Amino acid sequence: MATVLGVYGWALLVEHEAGLRVDSVVRAVVIASALGRVQRLLDRTDRLSTCVVLPCAAATATELSTLIQRQPLAGDAVFVLGVAGSIWVRRFGARAGRAGTLVVLPLTAVLVVPAGATPMSGHAPTVWAAVTALAAVVWGTVVTWAARRTGFVASPPSARVTAPARDTGRHMPASTRMALQMAAALTAAFAIGRGLWPDHWAWVVLTAFLVCSGARSRGDVLVKGVWRTLGATAGTVVAAAVSGQFGPRSDTAVAVIFMVLAVATWLREFGYAYWAGCVTAVLSLLYDWFGQSPGDLLHTRLAGIGVGAILGVAASWLVLPVRTEAVIRARTAAALSGLGEFMEADWRDGGAVSSAQARFAHGVEQLGVATAPMRTLAALPSPRTLATLPCLRTLAALPSPRITAAPPSPRALPARRRQDHFSLHSVSALRRCGERVEDLAGAVRTAADALTADPAVLRRRTQVAAHTRTVRRAIGRRPAQPATTGSAPTEQAGTTGPTAPAHRSVLATLDAIDIQLAMLEALFTLSPDPPRP
Repeated sequence: MATVLGVYGWALLVEHEAGLRVDSVVRAVVIASALGRVQRLLDRTDRLSTCVVLPCAAATATELSTLIQRQPLAGDAVFVLGVAGSIWVRRFGARAGRAGTLVVLPLTAVLVVPAGATPMSGHAPTVWAAVTALAAVVWGTVVTWAARRTGFVASPPSARVTAPARDTGRHMPASTRMALQMAAALTAAFAIGRGLWPDHWAWVVLTAFLVCSGARSRGDVLVKGVWRTLGATAGTVVAAAVSGQFGPRSDTAVAVIFMVLAVATWLREFGYAYWAGCVTAVLSLLYDWFGQSPGDLLHTRLAGIGVGAILGVAASWLVLPVRTEAVIRARTAAALSGLGEFMEADWRDGGAVSSAQARFAHGVEQLGVATAPMRTLAALPSPRTLATLPCLRTLAALPSPRITAAPPSPRALPARRRQDHFSLHSVSALRRCGERVEDLAGAVRTAADALTADPAVLRRRTQVAAHTRTVRRAIGRRPAQPATTGSAPTEQAGTTGPTAPAHRSVLATLDAIDIQLAMLEALFTLSPDPPRP
């Protein structure tokens, strides 16, 4: 919010001095609110590229807004290509993906500005949009630096920039699939929105964009679409009830907008529905500030939100869908790559150990995000739903992912149920591995030299690293290597020297990790799909 308020003050100054219109201020706030969240993950190289990418994107979005007003068909087509292209570039790595995210921020601002705010003629707003975007990057960098220096927020791990996970599509990269899905959803949203609600088409397009963006799988987009619809509906109804108390051009409405935006930023960590509800309330208050009564447009907005959500879900399900199983396999393999790196690292190198640990923790977190929709579906209480959907009956019957006992054997499940089985238990096993890796990292920091010199610890580390590779081959449906992996006896490890008790604790921790790897190997080896050559 410090980033947002600073950029808001700058935009007000530019609007007054350069004679711009209020739509320039709205776009600046939208870009700053999204940048305030994205900038937490940017390193020094990313920020240098942001100084170029974001101003260029802001200038292009300003010209695009004018094009949409004057030539709707051409403007809509450029918008669809721009958003789809920003998703497609993710195939070139993490930095390219973050650059694509920056490109989307000004494009989203085009949809937020109400239709009544007609852009100015000439190119002066374009130049000032680029300058304001650059000011947002600089101010956001200052705020982030100050927050980290004072300990208000934690610095990102040094190993944050890692290789992207392998694409989950068999014949087409996942980024290409997602780009085509987004293009289909936006094209349909523009066509239906302009046909049914010519003056309020942006609600359909914005909802379809939010539902379809970042859709990791069919299950993820379904849950996100439901939460988006419920949250947006609640936010629209609440805003319609209270916005009439402020009126057009009310300073009180502006203060309320920023307070709701701050609450939305906080609640986003707890659930997408809270974020959707608060942001929709902000948009309703903004429209009220421009003189459009939310109460009169309540039914139109709710209908637009519903249609946009349906289009986003339909595009993700019907246009080259990314299966939930494929996403979970890729995320699990990426997390195990970090675990193998931790086992194979030189434990005397503190930087390498921290880097591998951070990469593994990030992989486990991403796997948890991918399996969140399945846990949500499993928690549905409706008996009728559980009675009609076999997959939900299976999910409801599974033990909690927090259990410490081994999951039931996949051989006891029918083929179509094994996918749901390993989806939930894979993240459980990796989280238990994450707890053990934290214990190992603590032991390494206190006695790295002694642990590295112990042949029993070195041998056990080598076995666990080899077992990690075996599990990754099972995830990729590749035949296992002939090398034997498994738990090695550790009873005699206590004869290595005076620090033997600590060594025995490390060996026991490695044994515990190996047990979880054996569980993962059993889960993924017996997949219902045939092995790949």
